Amino acid sequence: MLTRTISLFAAHPRVHDILVVIHPDDAALFGAVSAPFATDLLPAVMGGARRQDSVRLGLEALADTGPSKVLIHDAARPFADEALVSRVIDALETTPGALPCLPVTDTLKREDAGLVSGTEPRDGLFRAQTPQGFDFEAILTAHRAAARDSTLDFTDDTSVAEWFGIDVAIVEGSEDNRKLTTAEDLIIADRLMRQSGVPVGTPRVGSGYDVHRLGPGDAVMLCGIRIPHTRALLGHSDADVGLHALTDALLGTIADGDIGAHFPPTDIRWRGASSDKFLKDASDRIAARGGKIVHADITLICETPKIGPHRDAMRGSVADILGLSLSQVSVKATTNEQLGFIGREEGIAAMATATVLLP
Repeated sequence: MLTRTISLFAAHPRVHDILVVIHPDDAALFGAVSAPFATDLLPAVMGGARRQDSVRLGLEALADTGPSKVLIHDAARPFADEALVSRVIDALETTPGALPCLPVTDTLKREDAGLVSGTEPRDGLFRAQTPQGFDFEAILTAHRAAARDSTLDFTDDTSVAEWFGIDVAIVEGSEDNRKLTTAEDLIIADRLMRQSGVPVGTPRVGSGYDVHRLGPGDAVMLCGIRIPHTRALLGHSDADVGLHALTDALLGTIADGDIGAHFPPTDIRWRGASSDKFLKDASDRIAARGGKIVHADITLICETPKIGPHRDAMRGSVADILGLSLSQVSVKATTNEQLGFIGREEGIAAMATATVLLP
């Protein structure tokens, strides 16, 4: 549930920082399920005894950065979607609070001693959902004020806002955005995931390594980006060590050999070939098995050229080839401290790790 919930906000173009509040006992589990999004998350915050306390602690952790707006979402609602999040954000342009809701459609009855004692009108009644959006300073101030009165116990953040006098607009919710509470909810969730095409299964992690010699030339290809340089990488294809290492990592997740087995250097068809073809083939092989790539991490090892100025372009190139969001691709670089063949600038190497969900 948490991985799916984080992925929604990590991929949303209007969400910039993500902070998760967890129970201290769940730190190890959180680290495992959030690993594909490590570069997108702020450090986790340990929660309190009540939901109200946990939210306040999360808000306090953001106080120094001072965001203008904040969304507060229950991780137990893993089926919120991008359109719902956007509706809440849009509403914050005109009001300091926004609440996604659905109208109550069932007849409401009162009970007394096990017998029906009356019928309540349902006009104007709504079922509250999350994410609930707020002006950051307003909701932080409201939570701080509520914490000073130990008799107050609120079940959601718009309740805190109402008590403090913050206007909250109602926006359209989503029937799929249900909170998973009971065993029946989990059965329904499993059905929704299968209907949406999301793979249900276990993660596979693969690793890859590649190296190419440097020779005469005026540019190198790294992660699909041509970088002007005093030399070029030599190879049967375009010698893109970054994409080659990642291709092997992806093939490793499905135990399907390596790049040389599928694209042998003895085959004239691949002479000078663009390495994005190899990476796309590995991606297609995973898709054919019902898998889903959730994260790609590449480390380039070289003395020159400088990778930093080209890092985001490389991430974008890999993301485009694999159909991922930028937040799912990491590119890092390190030197070899002038040691060995890399230190002597005789070649460039790359290591890669890929995370895939397979049924």
